[in-house]
Amino acid sequence: MNIMVLPGDGIGPEIIAATMEVLGTLNSTMDLGLEFTYEDAGFASLEKYGTTLREETLQRAKQYDGIILGPQSHMDYPPVEKGGRNISLGFRIGLDLYANIRPARTRPALMRAGQKEMDLIIVREATEGFYPDRNMYKGGPSEYMPTPDIAMSIRKITAAGSERVARRAFELAMRRKKHVTAIHKVNSFKLTDGLFLEQVRAVAKEFPEVTLDDQLVDSMTAHLVRNPGRFDIVLATNFYGDILSDLASELSGSIGLAGSMMASDTHCCAQAQHGSAPDIAGTDKANPTSMILSAAMLLSWMGEHHGVERLAAAGARMEMAIDSALATPEYRTYDLGGSTGCEEFGKIVATICKEA
Repeated sequence: MNIMVLPGDGIGPEIIAATMEVLGTLNSTMDLGLEFTYEDAGFASLEKYGTTLREETLQRAKQYDGIILGPQSHMDYPPVEKGGRNISLGFRIGLDLYANIRPARTRPALMRAGQKEMDLIIVREATEGFYPDRNMYKGGPSEYMPTPDIAMSIRKITAAGSERVARRAFELAMRRKKHVTAIHKVNSFKLTDGLFLEQVRAVAKEFPEVTLDDQLVDSMTAHLVRNPGRFDIVLATNFYGDILSDLASELSGSIGLAGSMMASDTHCCAQAQHGSAPDIAGTDKANPTSMILSAAMLLSWMGEHHGVERLAAAGARMEMAIDSALATPEYRTYDLGGSTGCEEFGKIVATICKEA
């Protein structure tokens, strides 16, 4: 099995290095047969090749069994015409990674006073929606200004895009609590959210064991704060899912504790939920938990799709090791009140994986 690794910007190289420490240990102790190829992306690629993401890198990625993508400082990139390509967008559209899977769960050892228990997964459509850079085949982004004082944007929702991400959500629900909550604002967006809900309800008929309910996106934020334990699989279009997943992750303890993967029917990419945090880059203060958990999700996906049980077992072992490390106060990173550096945390998790 071959995996492409792109360290990215800011703290990306640090959290990727910690993740690779864990993967390297599991690769040898569990005989996973993984091979890793590193590629430049972000500022490193911009300096070498004049673009943050080369087209040949993206095309090569299609030949790999998995991808590990570090965070990017895309807000600091130059304009697209000067090489500042959005890397996440490039992979999502280029490899059709339409399903963004973002778990959020509390851990007893990290629970704060008054914190609510939760264990949910947000399934977010990632290739259309409100984002103007993924709505047009030709003609540029779907956000424009007809006059200096008017800005307009187009939202794209398709039946096919809604149907396929809904199907992934219901399949996931069948392995959990058999409950899907669809997020929308159909009282305002009657056509676009209406089309999304129509497709979700059609898919739901194929899964009679799964309970389907729905929530307006604004009221959903209140329900997540008040009683997050009532939700299991939360299905949302791109923009809603992006916001709700950050909220859910923070409510679970920290956005730095939340794994994330982007998947199509044939490809999968591990990508931490958080950004590149350039303010702490190079200080060894980053928390690599999100990146490690994202890589664990990738291994589980690869194991399931390729029928390799030891890959799925390795993913489960990585998650167990993270829980074990976080349950030990002296192992926690700076953001969690501890003093363990990023590099050392990766070694701790690797050791737990080896001894498990």
